This record gives sequence, structure tokens and C-alpha cells, in this order.
Amino acid sequence: MLRKVALEEHFAIPETMEGALLYGRDSPSVLGIPERLLDMMDYRLMEMDENGIELTILSLNSPAIQEIYKVPDAIETARIANDRLAETVEKRRTRFRGFAALPMQDPEAAILELRRAVTELGMLGVLVNGFSQIDSPDNDVYLDDRRYDPFWSELQKLDVPFYLHPREPMPGNVKMLENHYWLHGAAWAFGVDTSTHALRMMSSGIFDRYPRLKLLIGHLGEGLPFLVWRCDNMLSKRKRGMPAKHLMAYYMNKNVWVTTSGQFHTPPLICTMLQMGADRILFSTDYPFEEISDASNWFDACPISESDKRKIGRQNAIDLFKLDIR
Repeated sequence: MLRKVALEEHFAIPETMEGALLYGRDSPSVLGIPERLLDMMDYRLMEMDENGIELTILSLNSPAIQEIYKVPDAIETARIANDRLAETVEKRRTRFRGFAALPMQDPEAAILELRRAVTELGMLGVLVNGFSQIDSPDNDVYLDDRRYDPFWSELQKLDVPFYLHPREPMPGNVKMLENHYWLHGAAWAFGVDTSTHALRMMSSGIFDRYPRLKLLIGHLGEGLPFLVWRCDNMLSKRKRGMPAKHLMAYYMNKNVWVTTSGQFHTPPLICTMLQMGADRILFSTDYPFEEISDASNWFDACPISESDKRKIGRQNAIDLFKLDIR
């Protein structure tokens, strides 16, 4: 399919490269992951052209801002990253747009940077890498914390999507994976932490207080489309004090969109379509941690209707982000 739109596509700045180096340089591509993260134009555009991608919405790598526990440093680095991204978009606006990085360590500062990024820099939304470490390396705060209510209020007013992206769980949360390093990261730990984070957000009542929020989750919803029925079946019998007014499937079909990033396999796509509908799925690759060619070759040949393929590959992104393309 030509003229696809992709929206979990990462870049880095030197200040945020340390987290990316964890994934090494053993990439099958001509360039390693660190080099491709720093390349904002040449190699990235070549890959897009070769694989029929018209527009990419760029986002800062993980964990980046969210692991900078010294709050002033987090605020400054987010501003630097957003300025550099805006410079890239300005050079090739027909090919690139951007998600803002935000210092969620300080909700007030996050609101100010959100306003600046959207109203002055033209960012289409926000991408946050899971929980934030605040004031010390071992103090992790998740987004269902009520300190973030003013932020959600502002995000709702600005009417832009919020992408909840994975990061490695805190060491204390992965005892079950101890001595099983191969299950860390995208192989397993990313999805478990992010799906749990998303359930925390839905079940805590955020979407009741701010019903027009738009939440994006990658990797075909981190398994939630497959698992949500069982979750809701239990919650419908025993809410156990859950603040949310509705069950999880309600919010998934009203407030949540998912992307195909890193999930280039037809059975989970069909499951997600049956649970959420083709209107709530968007094409993405997870570049450079996944290969654009792998994502595109699978999607272009995927045995779904041409109507659904156009929605997922392009039209849903145009509608969700109000893109000025046809």
C-alpha cells in the first residue's frame, strides 16, 4: 500500500541516547540502532520511500525524559528535544510531523511544555514513555496519580492524542523475570508494564473525569484486545472498589486507539479488529527497533479488505490527527 502514515517512529538526541544503547548495535540494517535514531533525514527518508510511507509522526526514544529524575534536567531536556524535532519538521513538513516529549515529573511544567509544543511548535500530540522517576531513581509515579488531573484537563482542551509508550519496568517490579534477561524489553516486559499501566488509567476513572481524552497504545494494544473480556468478566462480578464507572472494553472502544507497531502478524490484528473495529487501529512500525520493511511487507500483503487496509494504513491517522493531507 502506498502513502501510508506511520506514528510510532523514534528519534533521539545525544542527551537521550543512553537508554537506546541498551539495545546495542546488533541491528540487521546497514546502520545500527543508535545511528538510525540520530539520523533524522537521509536514511530514514530512503526507508520511507522504499516502503510506501508518505508521512511519519516522530517521537523521542524511550525512556528518555521519563528516566531523568532530576526535575529541572527533565524540563530542560524535553524542551531541547521538542525544539530539535520542530526544526526537522519545518524542513520536511510533507514527510514529518511530531509528538511532544514532556517532563511528567512536574505536572505544571508538563502543561506549559504541552501548550508550547502544540500551539507554537505544531506538535500533533504527546508521547510519554510510561511512568516517570521523580526526585530519585527509585521513585516511580504512574499516570493514574491524581497529581496529573490538571494535565489531563489541559490535554482534553487541546484535543490532541496521548501515546502511552513502553519502557523497562522498575527493578522491583520484575522479580519474576530475574535471571531471565531475554524476556526484558520488547520480548515481554514492555508489554506487561504498559498494558498494566493502561488498565490503571482506565480503571482509575481518568476517562470518566475527562471523557474526550484520546489514548494511543502500541503493539496492537499490548495484548489488551485479547485479554479484556476476562478482565471485564471478573470486574463485572467483583469491582473491589474500582473507581471507574464502566468496564475496560467500554473505554477501549471509546477512548483508545492502537497501532500495529512491532506486531506484524495477522491473527492478533484480526483479534484486535474484532474487539475494537478497524476504525481504531493505525499502521506503525516502531522504527528503528523494528524494520520498516518487515512492517510494510506484512501489512501490504495482509489478507484484509482494501477498505480496512486504507483505514488502518492511512485514513484513521488523517482523521485522528486532523492531518492536512488527502
